Amino acid sequence: MTQPQADIPPYRYTAELAGEIETRWQDFWEEHGTFHAPNPVGPLADPGHPRANADKLYVIDMFPYPSGSGLHVGHPLGYIGTDCFTRYHRMVGHNVLHPMGFDAFGLPAEQYAVQTGTHPRKTTEENVDRYRAQLRRLGLAYDSRRSFATTDVAYYRWTQWIFLQIFNSWYDPAARRARPIAELIAQFAAGERPVPGGRSWAELTGVEQREIVDGHRLAYVSHAPVNWCPGLGTVLANEEITADGRSERGNFPVFKRNLKQWMMRITAYADRLLDDLDVLDWPEPIKLMQRNWIGRSTGAHIDFPFGDRTIRVFTTRPDTVFGATYMVLAPEHELVDGAVPAAWPEGTKPAWTGGHANPAEAVAAYRAFAAKETEAERTAEHRAKTGVFIGAYATNPVNGQRIPVFIADYVLAGYGTGAIMAVPGQDERDWEFAEVFALPIIRTVAPPADFDGKAYTGEGPAVNSCAPNGFSLDGLGIADAKKAIIGWLEEQGYGTGATTYRLRDWLFSRQRYWGEPFPIVYDETGLPVALPDSMLPVELPEVDDFSPKTFDPDDANSDPETPLSRAREWVEVELDLGDGPRRYTRETNTMPQWAGSCWYELRYLDPTNDQAFVDPENEKYWMGPQWPGDCGGVDLYVGGVEHAVLHLLYARFWHKVLYDLGHLSSFEPFRRLFNQGYVTAYAYTDERGTYVPAEEVVESDSGYTWNGRPVTRHAGKMGKSLKNVVTPDEMCAQYGADTFRVYEMSMGPLEVSRPWETRAVVGAQRFLQRVWRMVVDEQTGATRVVDEPADEQTRRLLHRTIEGVRADMEGLRFNTAVAKLIELTNRATAIGAAPREVAEPVIQMVSPFAPHIAEELWARLGHTGSVAYSDFPVADPALLVAESVTYPVQVNGKVRGRVQVAADAAQEVVRAAALAEVAEHLTGEPRKVIVVPGRMVSVVV
Repeated sequence: MTQPQADIPPYRYTAELAGEIETRWQDFWEEHGTFHAPNPVGPLADPGHPRANADKLYVIDMFPYPSGSGLHVGHPLGYIGTDCFTRYHRMVGHNVLHPMGFDAFGLPAEQYAVQTGTHPRKTTEENVDRYRAQLRRLGLAYDSRRSFATTDVAYYRWTQWIFLQIFNSWYDPAARRARPIAELIAQFAAGERPVPGGRSWAELTGVEQREIVDGHRLAYVSHAPVNWCPGLGTVLANEEITADGRSERGNFPVFKRNLKQWMMRITAYADRLLDDLDVLDWPEPIKLMQRNWIGRSTGAHIDFPFGDRTIRVFTTRPDTVFGATYMVLAPEHELVDGAVPAAWPEGTKPAWTGGHANPAEAVAAYRAFAAKETEAERTAEHRAKTGVFIGAYATNPVNGQRIPVFIADYVLAGYGTGAIMAVPGQDERDWEFAEVFALPIIRTVAPPADFDGKAYTGEGPAVNSCAPNGFSLDGLGIADAKKAIIGWLEEQGYGTGATTYRLRDWLFSRQRYWGEPFPIVYDETGLPVALPDSMLPVELPEVDDFSPKTFDPDDANSDPETPLSRAREWVEVELDLGDGPRRYTRETNTMPQWAGSCWYELRYLDPTNDQAFVDPENEKYWMGPQWPGDCGGVDLYVGGVEHAVLHLLYARFWHKVLYDLGHLSSFEPFRRLFNQGYVTAYAYTDERGTYVPAEEVVESDSGYTWNGRPVTRHAGKMGKSLKNVVTPDEMCAQYGADTFRVYEMSMGPLEVSRPWETRAVVGAQRFLQRVWRMVVDEQTGATRVVDEPADEQTRRLLHRTIEGVRADMEGLRFNTAVAKLIELTNRATAIGAAPREVAEPVIQMVSPFAPHIAEELWARLGHTGSVAYSDFPVADPALLVAESVTYPVQVNGKVRGRVQVAADAAQEVVRAAALAEVAEHLTGEPRKVIVVPGRMVSVVV
């Protein structure tokens, strides 16, 4: 029940008072630059700063996309957690860098621009301003000088510069690092590296030389299979497609198409991305997800003769090649078009044709069918196997058998070589396919005698694995058989041992307006030319129409037309790139949203630097290795598990390239990663299944009602459509930012998801009211702290709390730290006037969680400096030792009494006290008395 206004003491800590205090201290922090972190060099250096020569701590959150709807109470969970952590570490003496920026390019702003005609920059900047205001209202201790959005021209100028570093580099497998492309060209020119085709470098034309060099670049143009959505007029990333194979936005069909796209050669770094996971302090599930995404496999490449060409496959089980009775190509495989004959060859089974009159019709129809499927649909387990014979045969190189070649959707062009040798005897999917199409099944590994299944995937000796020339694997175990067959394949010229990866090169083009322009032009040859640094940034032109050209949603053969391609004065440009003025055509795709988030942790270090993306001294100080073998990087990176793979993988890739080129001292961007949980919320539906406003639902013994009608409660996420959004703005107005912060930190462990319950926030408010009451008289407003010493019990509780809170803050266990502070505050307010020796440490320990009230109370106690730079309390070890210990006393396993003795009492004293306590339960001398020091006494009679 709400307390009547007249009954509220005039100086009680209320939401209104909290709001006034919070605004005042936020203004103070901003005016005084309280949370500015000094750099070693450059404009942000400050030798007079109280932490200028201290040990550093660099902590960041995964920065948000500034959506039009603003923050709800789930978004700041991690932000408040890192703020508490960094405030604590600032108080224990660290120079703390804790910035916040905004990942602001992306499709939502562009879609809004298309719908309203509002320029996406205007929308984005308004959203960023709103986010900044919301975050400021929460009292987050950011260094505001270091804030930026990825859409800022001064920021994406350096995103373009980094792209050029990647474009102008190649990966040297021998050195296991990226090197400048000029060094590759020099090797070709000097004859140190063989030129494809056998000619000398000087014999090649300039275009031929450029094409060879471009084939080695870490950023390159390729015709790649992409997710083409005609209804939206753009290529989509896999995560933008629903499980039904349609666009997440608009629900349009999505097709697989080979289109000209920019790619990043991330596969060159597969081994390093995999191996360096071992040096990272990351959650093991995240490491496992990255390992699985990279997907390193060892086996062999095997070449199957196919007319005058070969089909190359990769297999982890080359020992089973004798059981390959057919082959399957991805429908998009480049060999298919040149291999399809005019008519079905003799012996073609009706089941192989798909009911078509000739192979060309069958292949075309099946390709159209497969193009409508997503990758997830194509590779889903337990789905019916489909495919068609292309009318051609390959030859199994180990036994000379002619085997039919099919196309089927479960083989992907972008995975492996886009072709498989099918061994139904040892692979379940191949067995299912063979059953559907009546294909031979030959076992090459003998199953146990009692095996009655289909494909056998276990251990066993090789069988049916003898070549006509006498070479045989029969009788060998799998490991020995693999070794033997790889040796034979290499000796005969039919294959090599190999390592492959699930990881594919990174598709880096988007047919959108609102993204970073590429710093690339094309000359009359159609080949890409890098712009010099002096021409950066390449800014987005003004356009009348922000949308790509859209097509009939089912027109799979349409071609992209980007918004930038219509800005002809911008696209067609005359430039002098060192050989006089010439006409060039600009790249009209833009970079994906991932680009800006690949390096933002580096720009925070030196955001005002207009000569370099980061000064080496500043990078070395904040992110450099701290001990031998250390990878360096951000000291703590906090964010959701949804970014476990792509963002983290892409950022690691860019960081390693920059490290290889000598720009960085750290070889990983994020040394430690922590995944926070989520704030969930209840939603309510009426009898029609329609969501009703959650804040209007009434709970009673009989259930939940809305306007007197029963409703059903559901647990899940927060969202406007679910009518259950609670914003931090509402909470700050109703309770104050400090109360909101304390509640979020006390809901449970930071890494665990938890349901939001507005009614429970009052508990955090009452705690802060007790903290306030400990210092301020609610009737007069006077300070009520006394300089008398605390009693022994309170003093010991204080120091146990200090010790416990320190350990909890180090371990990010904020909920248990708050619980300890509540216990101590209850004691401090129960003893009457609080002693200063208790009140001041309480305020200091509360300050990471509730910084505004802490600043106010710290000032009221006569301190002139910010509590943020006061020394965090340190426990007195002597006061951590318990004065007495209570021992439960068991007799034959049952507790029969308890004794309290001095903590340092000898075992003989404990034994005597225990026996006296349970004497009535003893009939004589006990057979055994066991004293477990500090825990229990066990008596056996």
